[in-house]
Amino acid sequence: MTDSAFPSGIAIREARADDAPGMARVHVQSWRSTYPGLIPAQFLVNLAEAPAARRWASIAEARAPGQGALVAVDVAGVVAAPGTIVGISSFGTRRVAVQDHAGEFHALYLLDDAKGRGIGRRLMAGMADRMLAAGIRSAVVWCLRDNPSRWFYERLGGIRLAERPIRFAAADLVEIAYGWRDLTPLARLSAGPEVR
Repeated sequence: MTDSAFPSGIAIREARADDAPGMARVHVQSWRSTYPGLIPAQFLVNLAEAPAARRWASIAEARAPGQGALVAVDVAGVVAAPGTIVGISSFGTRRVAVQDHAGEFHALYLLDDAKGRGIGRRLMAGMADRMLAAGIRSAVVWCLRDNPSRWFYERLGGIRLAERPIRFAAADLVEIAYGWRDLTPLARLSAGPEVR
């Protein structure tokens, strides 16, 4: 199914286990293009698609209400070859307690060519919609404070809630939490049909 509204030819759907190799490719490429200078270079060099694919297959197979993964598939060759996964996301219950927020957006990654086309917004809306359907009305996302993409969450109505130091890949980093107390407005941001 193509989406003629925005952006043309990109379909958002539930992830399947057989999507794992494409999801891993997006994960690794996104990290390598987003995090240089933020996390140690050796960690980025050592990222491998095979272990990432195993992890994404496991996430895609998790079918509990209010958790799972979505993929953005280029069905019309808009930014990649037709059938290519160009964006991925995962969501579920919160992993770190933040008062008055029950859910969490665990991951959102896009290929560079897919950025700025509304795909990330549609993935966020799709995750919010699925959490609401499971009775999860609020959620947070944690992102690196120095990640230049973090402003995306503010543009989607996320409110800065908390900050915490973390140790990752032998580096001391700081994460910021953005939250939505009511996911309804976020869920309404999806433009165009989704494939369920």
